[in-house]
Amino acid sequence: MRLPLAILALAATAPLLAQSAPQVPGQMDATRVVAGSYAADPSHSLIAWEVNHFGFSDYIGLFGDVAGTLTIDPADLSAASVDVTIPVAKVTTASAGLTDHLLRPGKDGAKPDFFGPEPSDAHFVSTSVAATGNAATIEGNLTLNGITKPVTLDAELTGAGNNPYNKKLTVGFSATTMIKRSDFGIATAIPLVSDTVELEIHVAFEKN
Repeated sequence: MRLPLAILALAATAPLLAQSAPQVPGQMDATRVVAGSYAADPSHSLIAWEVNHFGFSDYIGLFGDVAGTLTIDPADLSAASVDVTIPVAKVTTASAGLTDHLLRPGKDGAKPDFFGPEPSDAHFVSTSVAATGNAATIEGNLTLNGITKPVTLDAELTGAGNNPYNKKLTVGFSATTMIKRSDFGIATAIPLVSDTVELEIHVAFEKN
């Protein structure tokens, strides 16, 4: 008799457990996005970059402290705009030596191998947005190392909802794209270190 009683007890408490289960505040639901202007949350936004090293391994680094704005109206997503600034000087890798090399000045007054000690911020500004459901194609211009080139972002809504801590309406997006670093004047060690750089972008925007 003990086993059937235990099963009945579990069955009786299951609805209560289901009701008390915490819900993630952000949901992948475009209908939850509220029209307005938003500011990037630098503490929860980053851009990962990936290159191939010598054909042996793929190496990943990060840019953090992303700043920017999003203007969006779910009734007319084609009018949405994104403006994001990336502080290249705050590049991070798992290797102190590599991070140092990325920000190292050129020898004897020569051009730096990569970004140099005082790199300008990178800047992306959208020129068009085409959205379908939770996905969007964002065309825009990326300025890096003082050079501006067109890029296309394949973006997706990560989640929308109210932040339970600061009570702000928040929307998060992820996006991917690929660029050639040589297009931006950074050609050191190609092809030993790949010319193609994969970018993976994760940004949370809070409503103003």
